[in-house]
Amino acid sequence: MGLLAVGFWIALAVRFDFSFITANDRNWFYAYYLPLLPMVLAIKCVVWLAMGLHRGTWRYVGLGDAISLLAGSQIALGLVFAGYFLWQTITLRWGGTTASVAGIPETVFLLDWLFGVMLVGGARMFGRLMHEESRPVAAGGLVRLLIVGAGDAAEAVLREISRMPEQRYRVVGLIDDNPAKAKTRIHGSPVLGPISRLPSLCATHQIGEILIALPRATNQEMQRIISLCRATQMAADMRGDGSSTGATALRFRTIPSLQDILAGKAAPNQIRDVSVNDLLGRDAVQTDLGSVGQMLHGQVVAVSGAGGSIGSELCRTICRFEPSLLVLMDKAENAIFEIERELKKEFPAVKLIPAIGDISDPVRVEQIFADFQPSTVFHAAAHKHVPLAESNPGEAIRNNVFGTKTLADAAATSGVKNFVMISTDKAVNPSSIMGATKRCAEIYIQSLARRCHTNFITVRFGNVLGSNGSVVPIFKQQIAAGGPVTVTHPEMRRYFMTIPEASQLVLQAGALGQRGEIFVLDMGQPVRILDLARDVIILCGLRPEVDIPIVFTGLRPGEKLYEELSIRGENMVQTRHPKIAIWKSEPAANAHVQKMIDELEPLQHCTVREQVLFALKQFVPEMMPWQAETRDAKPSNAPITKPIGDN
Repeated sequence: MGLLAVGFWIALAVRFDFSFITANDRNWFYAYYLPLLPMVLAIKCVVWLAMGLHRGTWRYVGLGDAISLLAGSQIALGLVFAGYFLWQTITLRWGGTTASVAGIPETVFLLDWLFGVMLVGGARMFGRLMHEESRPVAAGGLVRLLIVGAGDAAEAVLREISRMPEQRYRVVGLIDDNPAKAKTRIHGSPVLGPISRLPSLCATHQIGEILIALPRATNQEMQRIISLCRATQMAADMRGDGSSTGATALRFRTIPSLQDILAGKAAPNQIRDVSVNDLLGRDAVQTDLGSVGQMLHGQVVAVSGAGGSIGSELCRTICRFEPSLLVLMDKAENAIFEIERELKKEFPAVKLIPAIGDISDPVRVEQIFADFQPSTVFHAAAHKHVPLAESNPGEAIRNNVFGTKTLADAAATSGVKNFVMISTDKAVNPSSIMGATKRCAEIYIQSLARRCHTNFITVRFGNVLGSNGSVVPIFKQQIAAGGPVTVTHPEMRRYFMTIPEASQLVLQAGALGQRGEIFVLDMGQPVRILDLARDVIILCGLRPEVDIPIVFTGLRPGEKLYEELSIRGENMVQTRHPKIAIWKSEPAANAHVQKMIDELEPLQHCTVREQVLFALKQFVPEMMPWQAETRDAKPSNAPITKPIGDN
């Protein structure tokens, strides 16, 4: 009210050239200001109170508050005009002591509207400015920040930075490939040019941190930006005293992907470190929610290996489809305890049953299936580490082959509708015991599908980024310990996909599958492990070969330089999902499968690798066992061999 009173006074003063005496020798302060002030204040206060303008928090004032202020002032101006002319009419008709206000210039009310908006809006903006500018500087000082992207996400990030309780960043500017944004400003920060200028701008402005504010960036766009960031790091290494040892590593940060935002896992303006998921960024999976929901919603679902990386992510995804019951099967009680606790907190409406047991134990497996009668089973339990399977060959057969057989037989006997087994790219022309045992499991599942009503299918994919025991967590542990980072071979390449992507594609394949089919997931392009190691070091804010050394240890038993997995080729049939194909193969004859089971069963506790290899080679003829003398040889380009049929 005080600001409005001052605004009305300024309006009269401006109108009368800051002279208190008007042209007709009247003092406007007594003739107009004092008589009309109660009416002006009363009308404005009633309107603004009705619109809730007094409830706005000054430290968060923005464009919405300004629009509301303009709208409220406009309504109040109309009512003040109406009140004044009504006053004049009453005065002229009945006379009275208020006749002195007649003849005030109407422009006074327009000026009053202008100065009222300026004073009230300015006071609120000043309050916000004082809050933002009076924040303490972070203990480490201000970091010079360059933002990649100049869209809505960048604008949200700039607002978030200005609202931090302490000042951490000095935003040098933004870069964006849209030429229309060049030389513009967002919240006072200039757009400095296209993204290609990133390395030179970092050197010129001594950037300490790069923020990628492009949540909708495609895989190719993110790869390009990360490549420029690598170049920026190399440029930073050459600053200072001219040697790479005199540089300070840049830090790369980003905001969540569109997939994380839509899934409710993160807010659009949440700043986080760039992860390897961004580095190998893959486009969001488009899932047919209708078909997957039909398979899962209101059904009893069981997941073996539920405590593992893939199994636990499958459980999280399945819970979103609201099954009537989810059975968590695993022999690792700590893993089951953790995933059950997480799911109970995240999905309290979903009923969970933790079922601890070994899938190689027929009595326990049959007991679980009899008690809960699942309609769909996802089989994710397996021994997956190649070197460990080479040194424990009997255990690989017991778990991967006969554990799968036990689970599949129980599913067929108890009337399970859908059974989805997760396999691996290492089952393609396997060089390891682990890969060969998974191929044997595929052969058994495909044969069983012909003899029962359960819809048995298999899903193959490669390495899962960030899974338990995978390469990225190992790299991070080695970096945290100060190095070195160990890489087996400079030319080793692997296929990677993210855990959520693998989970969603497994569910989608389960909904698409027909009995006996082997699905292959699109893994994109293989990644060189040496490049991955360097990128992880850079993303940790350090420099490869300078801060953290990289050493080569040689291929381990059973490992290939290159894995073989593709959804394209004459032996592949594309499904209606662009990232899922079917491997064309004829199921092995029943007699052959029975012979495989009979000959492998006594080897479940065998510790002699050569004996296990000899038996596996009979049933997986495309197997090329790993030998120390061929450890550096590149794989052949021979086509994938089909499983043995009646021969």
